[in-house]
Amino acid sequence: MSKTNRKSKPEVVLPPITVMEDEARRLNALANSSATLFPRVAHFLAQEMERASVVPDDSELRGVVRMGSQVQFCDDRTGEVRDVVLVYPHEADITLKRVSVLTPVGAALIGLSVGQAIEFQTPTHHKRSLTVLGVSN
Repeated sequence: MSKTNRKSKPEVVLPPITVMEDEARRLNALANSSATLFPRVAHFLAQEMERASVVPDDSELRGVVRMGSQVQFCDDRTGEVRDVVLVYPHEADITLKRVSVLTPVGAALIGLSVGQAIEFQTPTHHKRSLTVLGVSN
């Protein structure tokens, strides 16, 4: 009979993500430079870049969320579908549906492919999950 440790949490399995070399370089620099002001999301973005498969800049990434991509995703808890453009912080404007990669949602979206889902933590420490429904670059 096997023992189970009741205190251990099930490990969240993150989906594979793909990022181009130049974007990975810029996003790593952004995470490092933002660590003091936005420690949680900067750390999350840095972790995402660390686990990403980095491909040459001339690679064709169809259906993969990149910087500047228009993304349709579903909030897995509420079922709400949103259309946003993923941008760098200085380009963000929620009224224009331009979401910064330096937000929990933005950092979660980068590198995902259509059909992939990811679970992440909000600034209020709640778990949230989203699924990518569509991407256009």
